[in-house]
Order: sequence, then structure tokens, then C-alpha cells
Amino acid sequence: MDLVIRDARVIDGTGGTRAYRADVGITANRISHIAREGEPRLSGARTIEADGRALAPGFIDMHAHSDLALLRDPDHSAKAAQGVTLEVVGQDGLSYAPVDDETLTAIRSAITGWNGDGSDIDFDWRTVGGYLDRIDRQGTAVNAAYLIPQGTVRMLAMGWDDRPATPEELDRMRTLVAEGMEQGAVGMSSGLTYTPGMYASDSELAELCRVVARYGGYYCPHHRSYGAGALQAYAEMVELTRDAGCALHLAHATMNFGVNKGKAPELLALLDKALAEGADITLDTYPYTPGCTTLAAMLPSWANEGGPQATLARLADPDTTARIRHVMEVEGADGCHGVPIEWDTIEISGVSNPELHAYVGRTVAESAAARGEEPFATAHRLLTEDRLGSTILQHVGHEENVRQIMRHPAHTGGSDGILQGDKPHPRAYGTFPQYLGRYVRELGVLSLEECVAHLTSRAAARLRLADRGLVREGYMADLVVFDPETVAAGSTFEKPRTLPVGIPHVLVAGTPVIEDGRRTEALPGRAVRRR
Repeated sequence: MDLVIRDARVIDGTGGTRAYRADVGITANRISHIAREGEPRLSGARTIEADGRALAPGFIDMHAHSDLALLRDPDHSAKAAQGVTLEVVGQDGLSYAPVDDETLTAIRSAITGWNGDGSDIDFDWRTVGGYLDRIDRQGTAVNAAYLIPQGTVRMLAMGWDDRPATPEELDRMRTLVAEGMEQGAVGMSSGLTYTPGMYASDSELAELCRVVARYGGYYCPHHRSYGAGALQAYAEMVELTRDAGCALHLAHATMNFGVNKGKAPELLALLDKALAEGADITLDTYPYTPGCTTLAAMLPSWANEGGPQATLARLADPDTTARIRHVMEVEGADGCHGVPIEWDTIEISGVSNPELHAYVGRTVAESAAARGEEPFATAHRLLTEDRLGSTILQHVGHEENVRQIMRHPAHTGGSDGILQGDKPHPRAYGTFPQYLGRYVRELGVLSLEECVAHLTSRAAARLRLADRGLVREGYMADLVVFDPETVAAGSTFEKPRTLPVGIPHVLVAGTPVIEDGRRTEALPGRAVRRR
């Protein structure tokens, strides 16, 4: 064997099998032998001494925003150091394939806050397959799978218009989705509080989901409300995918804002009923209460119609700006999920314009008080002077909802980690050790075996990967060694880029990317295509 992990406490990813001691042998990129305690010891060209620490399948990040980070910095320690061996990008309906030149320019501007403006990236692809090929050519620390972004598809077919698609435009979108699935995408995402994807009707979305279903993929919506209309929005997605015959994976399935405090049981009852009726539903969450997005996402959707330049033009008009303020502060903009915005919950986490750095780490209300102005005036300044590039933390979650949802059998882990900004959300660097350290060891919300299953095999099953997500002979050697007694997220809201502790070894395709707690130079990660 090429490598033996000796004397490991194997947590196999099934959730139902108790941990057991074993040597695990790796040949090439696969697990070739498992010798349980009492059986003859394994030997190989190299040995990693686990010394009784846990050995689990590599963690799968079901909701990642590393679309450009994978190319910009293939070292990718933010995820590799957490034990992540596969992440799913192309989330929330907005990403960089499929595109033409015009659409690519608009997308780069629209999601600068998520991924930077891309000025340091050679965009040498225009298709889903081209993007996946680029990952393969370059290599990276971890594997990546891709969701076709419905908002980008709509933009490519019909621009930023808020109107129904014509039959010809709908045919074009169906074709783009089919091409993306044929080229290896695992499903389709939507951002139904983001333009232009939010302009699609349920019937339009269902038509695209039917295409996804033909290829065995799944639909992953950031649905139309996580606030005032959250339960109705979840029910809408369940019914839409039932009609389309498509598997459903609910992105960052939270119940946020004051209107949803204590309402996790209602969401779970809705899902349980659908599951009992035969629906194919999974979900992901991150183990934190604040959310993270862009400041521009808080605007009413009509203010974003036409793209970033049209939005900035509206913000330059005093009458339109006054209307925007009224909708945000009094009525509750759809961008803020139908809830009137509370500026003391909106913390600036990053800016594109370095001259605005003083706003980072403070809420809009705090910065406004320091300047002696209304909070909306501060927000307006950030939106315009940062050209819509500011990212935010939104402190609107509830701990009891977080805990109840993560216990559900359909739950998987997703960081929703945005790596941009001076002070990103700590979930980008800490989601998976946060599950293992805080919610398993400290709080006992999940057992260790259950939690590992949530982070591995359940995600692999959703992605229909028959050879990942378990410690089993013949499976890909995507593995993580961690210490259950010390594993913890190092990242905090004050120091969000601190790497975790208690994860000494991470292997991707049998190659160590983290060894003795340090990043190696290996880049074994590749695109994982739908099969």
C-alpha cells in the first residue's frame, strides 16, 4: 500500500455504526484495506500515526462561494484545514458559467462582494464544462462540484428584465440547463431574493427543474423569503419540485428574524409531511446565528432591475432614493425578506474601496451615530462609494432554531462561506470544526457519529456519489483525521481568518493536503462531475 493510517478510531460516516479501531490502507487514490483491531497490522510505503484519533470521510461543504477562490488561491487552506475535501459552488443562482462576454461582465460586477471583481482571474471559459476543465487543469486543494446558476442562465437568455420569459427564451434557458448538466453539473441553484433570478415565476422554474430531473440532478433554491414569508416560501419550493418531479435541497435552511423565533418545529413538520408523502428533500445549514450577504442585497428588487449600473443610477436620484428608503425602513423590502430593516443588525464585514475600511466591523447604526447622521445616509454612502461591493453580517438568527434544524435526518453541512472582505463571517473558516467542537463535544446536540454522517455520507448521497462519504474499501480516499477532544473553530467574529485546531491530517484522493497540521504543496483536488 502507498499509505497506511495506523491505529485510527474509525467513524465511518454511516451514523449508525459505532466507532472502531483499525488501520486503514490506501493504494493510489482509494481505500484498499481496513484491518480492524485484532487483525494483522497493515504496512505501506508511508505511515500516518493516528494514535487513536478519529478518522472520518472528508467533509462535504454543500453550500460554498469559492467559485473564484479555487482559481485565485489553489492552496485553499480556508477549507482544507477544516477537513473539507469537496465543496459545491455555483450557489444562489449567480456564478460565472454559462456566460457570454456581456453576461460575464455583468456577473463580475453583481457579485463582487462574494468573490471579488475577478480582475486577477483569466476567464478563459464560457461554459460549465469549461469552468470544470479549468479546475482540472489548474488543480486545487479540494474537490469541487458545480450547480448551474439559474439567475445567470436567465440573464444570458433575456437580460435583467422583470417580465415573463417568452416561449423562445424559455427554450433557450432549457437548452442552457441541459448543456450544463451534460457537461457535469450536479444540479441547479436559484437566488430568489437576488436579481434577475427572482423575476422567474414558479412555472418557469418548474420547467427548468424538469430538465434537471431528467439528468438525475437536484434543485437548490435560496428561496423567496427567510423572514416574514419564510414558511410559505419553503412550502412553495416543496410544491414546485413535487410538480417538476425534481429532488430538492434547501440552501441555508434557516428561520431568521424576530417573526420566526421558535418556529423551527413548524418548518420541520412541513418537511416531514412532504418526506412522508415521498418527496426527495435535503437541506444544509451553518452552525451560527448571523447571516452574510451583500449590502446591495437588502435593496428592494425593483431597485436592482437592469443590473448594477441601473441600481447606481437610481441611488443617484433623490426621489428614487427616498422611495427606496421608505420601502426598506417602513414596508420591508423583499431584499430583506419582507422585514423592515434594523440598521443595528447590519454589520459591515468587507468593502471593495479601501477608503471605506473604517466602516468594517461596525454596524451601520454605529457608524451613523459616530457621523451624526441617519443610518440610511450611511448605508447610501456605502452603496454608492463602494459601487455595491460591500458585504455584511446580518445578526438576525436564533440559536434554538439552529439547533433544532441541525438535528433533522435530512440535514447536511454548508458553510455559505464568503471569503472576501476584511472581516468575513467566521463560518468561512470554521463551520465544520464548529459542528464537531461546539455542537457535539460542548453542547451534545448531536453525537459524534451522527454529526459525521450529516457532514459526509448524507451530502454524498444527495450528490449521488457512489464512492464518497464513507470509510469503506473501494471508496475514494478523501479522509480527515481529527481529535474529538480538541477540535474547534479558531475563527471568531473578531479574528475570522484563524484556522481551526485539532485537525492534523486531511487527505484528498489519497494525497495529504494537511499534514501534521500544516498545508502541504499538493493540489489533488479536481472537478467532480455528475455521473
